[in-house]
Amino acid sequence: MKNVIVGTAGHIDHGKTALVRALTGIDTDRLKEEKERGISIDLGFAHLELAQGLRLGFVDVPGHERFIKNMLAGAGGIDLVLFVIAAEESIKPQTREHFDILQLIGVKRGITVLTKSDAVDPETLDVVRLEVEDFLRGTFLESPRSPVVAVSSLTGAGLQELKAAIRAASKEVQTRDSNAIVRLPIDRVFTMKGFGTVVTGTLILGTIQREHELEVFPTGKRVRVRGIQVHGSSADQALAGQRTALNLSGVTTEDLTRGMTLAAPGTFTTTRRADVQLNLLRSAPRPVKDRTRVHFHCNTLETVAEIQLYGVKELAPGSHAFARLKFSENTLLVPGDRFIIRQFSPVITIGGGSVLDSAVIPRARQLENFLITLATGDAASILRARIERRGSDGIALRRLVSETGLPTNALLRELTQPLKTSAVARTGDLFVHEPALAELQTSLLSALQSFHKKNSLAAGISKEELREQVHASSEVFSFALDRLAQQQKLEVSGDLVRLPGQGVILKDDEAESKKTIETAFSVAGLRVPALQEVLAGLKIDKGRAQKIVTLLLRDRVLTKISDDLVFHRTALEELRRTIATQKAKSPKMDVARFKELTGVSRKYAIPLLEYLDRERVTRRVGDTREIL
Repeated sequence: MKNVIVGTAGHIDHGKTALVRALTGIDTDRLKEEKERGISIDLGFAHLELAQGLRLGFVDVPGHERFIKNMLAGAGGIDLVLFVIAAEESIKPQTREHFDILQLIGVKRGITVLTKSDAVDPETLDVVRLEVEDFLRGTFLESPRSPVVAVSSLTGAGLQELKAAIRAASKEVQTRDSNAIVRLPIDRVFTMKGFGTVVTGTLILGTIQREHELEVFPTGKRVRVRGIQVHGSSADQALAGQRTALNLSGVTTEDLTRGMTLAAPGTFTTTRRADVQLNLLRSAPRPVKDRTRVHFHCNTLETVAEIQLYGVKELAPGSHAFARLKFSENTLLVPGDRFIIRQFSPVITIGGGSVLDSAVIPRARQLENFLITLATGDAASILRARIERRGSDGIALRRLVSETGLPTNALLRELTQPLKTSAVARTGDLFVHEPALAELQTSLLSALQSFHKKNSLAAGISKEELREQVHASSEVFSFALDRLAQQQKLEVSGDLVRLPGQGVILKDDEAESKKTIETAFSVAGLRVPALQEVLAGLKIDKGRAQKIVTLLLRDRVLTKISDDLVFHRTALEELRRTIATQKAKSPKMDVARFKELTGVSRKYAIPLLEYLDRERVTRRVGDTREIL
């Protein structure tokens, strides 16, 4: 069954509520004050099922200028509008303002309804029809694409014709996506005896089922769905495009208010800034200047925003521009959301537009080009632009979901071609702009060349030091490193990175000094000289001499067993053989026996025994060693 949300719009006392009652049999005026005064103050709701599998949810909005903010709270979820004009009064101020709002929020389908047709003669009705058709010419309600239907809610005249027009127009309404990420802007919050907290709203995207967990934005509070009603009847699930009531647990009415949104938990991020395409109405009384404060309305949300214009100091009536909106509170906005701005004082509708980006980056480069892509590009080009602006940092899949509002499967589908053409690279769930990755790889190789030039005695640079030099995240750095290694443009050995063939390159005096150090320790056996004495006798400076010692230690030619004792590997290998021979004679030995076996003094014996303990050749037990 197709679900369509039908909204009313029009001047006060033009018969919107009476029309809905005549169509559905439901009185949408629920407040005592509404019934006493005979005008709608807040949103009203009704429903109707027509033949051929069509279910209509009606949102009846107030027409009085004092209640425009309530009208705006209900207008966001409209698929099809009944634009109501009383035949006895024709076009009035709120007729114009409501129509401006409908165009600004992007309503595409509608029917113009001339109500109270029984109150005028046929000639007057024809004149009004002509006036209305002239007013609507060139808009989405232009006749004959959008019909003008005269009705009388009192006599029932024209109602069948109107229902037929609704059926026809509903066929052209695009079905809302029930597989998308759940979003339900809250328009009512109340308590029902025996049930607890209940919220209502138009489910603009996704599917909600009983026992689902949802997140309240912007507070972040988690709630559970205990029960669901769709168009007044209990249901197991609610689908996109349905008027929905949810019985919630884990929350009280004090925790919720109109303007909040229920959405899939852990998916979105709230913001206090958004980049938008801003359109100012021709009827706006004056230009909007940079830093102007306005009332901001989106779906059921109302808040205060400051306008920061891009490229211009002021926006003239009838023109448009990119702008950044700064909000007085955290808000949940998703690209594509339509909004209305109203003058701060006196409060009148002056413009609106669409959200382009709610994940703004301060001082972003080439911002205008980025916003043009968001405003005019297809899904794949928009995703490429979002990945590109993150540079070599890349962007995680979950972050892309949050920024775009697209579910994971849709994102991956749109990224298939960019990945195939190498415009975008992927590592795990991280996506990186390919040119940025190439630039990072060039920086890596340049940093390695510079390192080798300054450190000819080093076998390579540590990964972490190299990563810090190129300012890359760990994941992207590892990805770039692996790529370069596969292309044999660098070598990775343990924690060290180097260019191919760029091992240690020794000058003649350095090679001679290396040989001198190695010989001094190899001929000494276990009675080694002090390291500093050996270094003092070299022809090279202390710094280079120490680097050569580091190389010998790294290559395990020398082994440091204490702060001031260094041994050649041949001497330590011979020591292991000596200990193994001793084990055949006796599995234990004390310090005296060790000194006797090796011919060393206590100065060497104790550090050597402790080294053998660490190497698990021996184990100390009291004053003796067990040979393992």
